[in-house]
Amino acid sequence: MSVAIDEREAWPRDEFEARLRALGARYHIHHPYHRMMHEGRCTPAQIRGWVLNRYYYQVCIPIKDANVLANCPDPAARQLWVQRLIDHDGAPGETGGIEAWLMLAEATGLDRDRVANLTDLLPGVRFAVDAYVNFARRATWQEAACSSLTELFAPEIHQQRLTGWPDHYPWIDDAGLSYFRKRLSEARRDVEHGLTVTLDYFTTRAEQEHALNILQFKLDVLWSMLDAMWMAYVEERPPYHSCPEPSR
Repeated sequence: MSVAIDEREAWPRDEFEARLRALGARYHIHHPYHRMMHEGRCTPAQIRGWVLNRYYYQVCIPIKDANVLANCPDPAARQLWVQRLIDHDGAPGETGGIEAWLMLAEATGLDRDRVANLTDLLPGVRFAVDAYVNFARRATWQEAACSSLTELFAPEIHQQRLTGWPDHYPWIDDAGLSYFRKRLSEARRDVEHGLTVTLDYFTTRAEQEHALNILQFKLDVLWSMLDAMWMAYVEERPPYHSCPEPSR
């Protein structure tokens, strides 16, 4: 039985990078929910709904990164990647991203314990984030690194919040925005490493197309999270809204 051989030429490195960056057209910054937030049209309940659900993504990011480390045999790569866990979990005497997100939750008027306990987490958000963590667990570490490249587009979204939220949502304490300030520099640093890994590892045309599919999967995760929030907080159709309450 003959095996088909892909004889297409690989894209040059700069074209491959350009194709990765072009997927920013599908980044969740373009989702109607994010557009509402950016334009100051979200209600306090819609802001709080986004914050409490996004928290689950925040706490799962270091778990995803721990899976990358577990699958990576290269000490030099692990030395670079481990900083991501520290950024989110924090180091002794330092506030990490997870704690900074809880500060944001409190600044929006949410109950810290309810957010931390995932009391009001939407199932659609849980499924999307879990899919991302499970992908990183089963993938090669280079594939998981590629999935992190939505960070290519993240600095713009953080800057939008820092610039627009104080005017649009003055009821949110400015101290709660510290997470976005930290991520401006962290995201730029992280993406340099993730992009280098991707460009170095995916070198054939088939591998490069695989990388694009991986990045599209991550974009799907982020978009699906907002779809679930849109249904719950904009359409006001939360899960099981049309079902009778089960008898207990």
